[in-house]
Amino acid sequence: MRLIKYPSKEQWTELLKRPALNTESLFDTVRSIINKVRTEGDKAVLEYEATFDKVALSALAVTPEEIQVAGTLVSDELKAAISLAKQNIETFHASQRFIGKKVETMNGVTCWQKSVGIEKVGLYIPGGTAPLFSTVLMLAVPAKIAGCKEIVLCTPPDKNGNIHPAILFAAQLAGVSKIFKAGGVQAIAAMAYGTESVPKVYKIFGPGNQYVTAAKQLVSLRDVAIDMPAGPSEVCVIADAHADAKLAAADLLSQAEHGIDSQVLLICTDERKMEEIREQVERQLEALPRRDIAAQSLANSRLVLVNDTREAMALSNAYAPEHLILATDDYEQLAGLVVNAGSVFLGKYACESAGDYASGTNHTLPTHGYATAYSGVNLDSYHRKVTFQHLSRKGVESIGKAVVTMAENEQLEAHANAMRLRMSQE
Repeated sequence: MRLIKYPSKEQWTELLKRPALNTESLFDTVRSIINKVRTEGDKAVLEYEATFDKVALSALAVTPEEIQVAGTLVSDELKAAISLAKQNIETFHASQRFIGKKVETMNGVTCWQKSVGIEKVGLYIPGGTAPLFSTVLMLAVPAKIAGCKEIVLCTPPDKNGNIHPAILFAAQLAGVSKIFKAGGVQAIAAMAYGTESVPKVYKIFGPGNQYVTAAKQLVSLRDVAIDMPAGPSEVCVIADAHADAKLAAADLLSQAEHGIDSQVLLICTDERKMEEIREQVERQLEALPRRDIAAQSLANSRLVLVNDTREAMALSNAYAPEHLILATDDYEQLAGLVVNAGSVFLGKYACESAGDYASGTNHTLPTHGYATAYSGVNLDSYHRKVTFQHLSRKGVESIGKAVVTMAENEQLEAHANAMRLRMSQE
């Protein structure tokens, strides 16, 4: 981990750079896969599964029998943990339901909004180095609460053509409609355009590698909506002299083990504490099964010493981390200074793992600095807002003249005439 002491504000831009994320260089390759799936459907997806996931499939859809068998392969302990997490995610996201109010903007003019669930959504669950059954819950539970009528899930199978049983168990528990054995670009294309087996959806959710990210960007240009831009996962930990070095190091490593392109940032107000945390990182790293991955991630990471917690918060807001952990005595005051972050964890007991799994908040969050403009996945992500307005005769009298004047000055005579006719009626 690179150590930087008391950087000037002019150094912040260079200091906070992420590993390069150049998805544009992949566009030609990704576009050719998308186009083939778009024209050849299931046949192309099956071919790409053989090429990229090294599996010969006879069909893409997961059968009810496979789901039933999966339930017997998941331990009771894991089932209970998944069920607890699902309940908390459900409770938190249900609290976000929109209640529209009718507003009379002028006498006789009433306006309101109705929140409508997106009818068909697609969820992408990566295979990669870990079975992300927690992401199934994070994406499917709010979709179900929102009233999405069709929830389609794609995830890559293993070389035997099987999907991890915990993924299937979580999908069934969360209310997923259909599950398909497809990964990578071909899965995104299948959901974007539809195949003989995979339904076309209106919005695609979920993380993935750089090829999946590029595919989501391309299909979103004109054909389907996506949840947000995505990059490698990241965490920022702000620690003061009283922080628990073991806990802070554990938090940094819990993010570093995600992947070699993940990034961790420690901002500390005390040099001795920063050194303690660094020593703990090195000590705990040796005991991790995924230490090789974490070690490569740490090579992209920073330890930054600053003067005080307010400077630490300013630096964090400039970084706009996916996850922000406030391991300080004054975390309540610092929470009020958060401007740019995906999800924030307050105090010594709120580890990032809690939000990743079972506290109830969503772990699908903006990365790569996108927290300056994007929210994490929430109930609103699965809704559209439809606006309504009603005008009575009194309403025409209230705003009719203003409408005509504005339309005339924009030289849109038909617009003006539509209101004039109503003004002239008795």
